[in-house]
Formats: sequence, C-alpha cells, structure tokens
Amino acid sequence: MKKILAFTGSPRPRGNSTILLEHFIKGAKQNTDLYEIIDPYKIKIKYCAGCLRCNIIKKCSIKDDQWRGLSESILNSDIIVIASPIYFHHLTASLKKIIDRFRSFVNVRITETGLIHTPWQEWKKDFVLILSMGSPDDIEAKQVVELFEYITEILGSENKLHVIKATRVAMAKQIEKTSEELNSLYKKLKIPSFLSENDNITNKQVIKKCFELGEKLTTRN
Repeated sequence: MKKILAFTGSPRPRGNSTILLEHFIKGAKQNTDLYEIIDPYKIKIKYCAGCLRCNIIKKCSIKDDQWRGLSESILNSDIIVIASPIYFHHLTASLKKIIDRFRSFVNVRITETGLIHTPWQEWKKDFVLILSMGSPDDIEAKQVVELFEYITEILGSENKLHVIKATRVAMAKQIEKTSEELNSLYKKLKIPSFLSENDNITNKQVIKKCFELGEKLTTRN
C-alpha cells in the first residue's frame, strides 16, 4: 500500500485547505490506511541556518528538534501532500520553515553560471499541492507551484507534481458552505452575491477532485 505523509499549513482548525486535505485522505483511505498528517504548528522544527554542513555530512546538522524523525518519514513516504492557504503569494510560515530544511536532502554545488543540485538519493514520489486562496485568480499561487516544480525536478526525474487550487475562499469553512450561505457571506464581504451559486458548484468540484486524486494516487503500483 502507498504511504502518505501530509502537512496541513493552515493555522485555522477548520481552514479550507485543511478541509480539502481531509477529502484527499478520505479518497486515499479507499486503498490505504498508511497515512500521517503533520501539523507544523505543533512540532518543534528549527529554522535552516544556511550553514551548508549538509553538503558534507549528507544530513541536517541542526540538533534538538524533530527534524531527524520527520526527514525519515519524508524519505519513507510514497506521497507527500502540502495543504496550505496562500499567504502573501506563498505558503504559510510554518510550512516554509519545513521546506527550507529540504536543503539537507541534496548536495548543492556552486558553479560559474549557477547552482547544481544533486539529491543524496533519487526520489520517486507523488507530490500534491492543495492550495486555497481568497483571490479569485489562482495566479496568487504561482510562486508556490513554481517552487514545487523545481523541488520535484531536482529530487528525481520520476517525481510527479499534482496541484489542486481553490479560489475565492477567504473565510474558515467557506469551501463547504452552501450557495445560500455564500450569498450571505458575500454580502458581508462586499463581493457580488450573484457569484455565490457558481462558486458553490466550483467548490464542490474542487472537493471532488481532492477525493478522486487521493483515491487515484493510492491505486498505482
């Protein structure tokens, strides 16, 4: 069975990205019970110090936090899921702190024209981005998607990236609201209320996509 390691980056207990992650896991549970959900706000992970010692010892040199166990879980997983709201065009800070520590998975060589990244071991994983944002335009998530396109590329040619984006969801639990509830909310937020019906349909489609992707990725050999 496929093993999933998921990170939920929302500081809200019922944030939209967290709810979408739950639907992804529901889909995955059709085929596997090997999953773990990490809340970055509840674990002790220090910031990358840019010491470059990982280039020598092939692992992070920072001590007295939970990175060692977490890094082993990352390496042993088949599917890595990052669920996050978009805050100022990027992941939440708790998640970015973890992503920075991914530096220890690769050797970085400085050349005359740029950097060459070589992973200590080639990865063959599915990466899943589940992103929610208040903006109606998913261009807000561009920097995050481009970052993970780069990460999946340098960590192994057989990695695959899957992206699901939910737009115009700014308030907690909004992704699950009915068209009537959205209509009421949009009036408060001064968003044209006629958008509520189509947004409700779109939100349901995004929820379905999360479930179906979770089921699909765990059926692969």
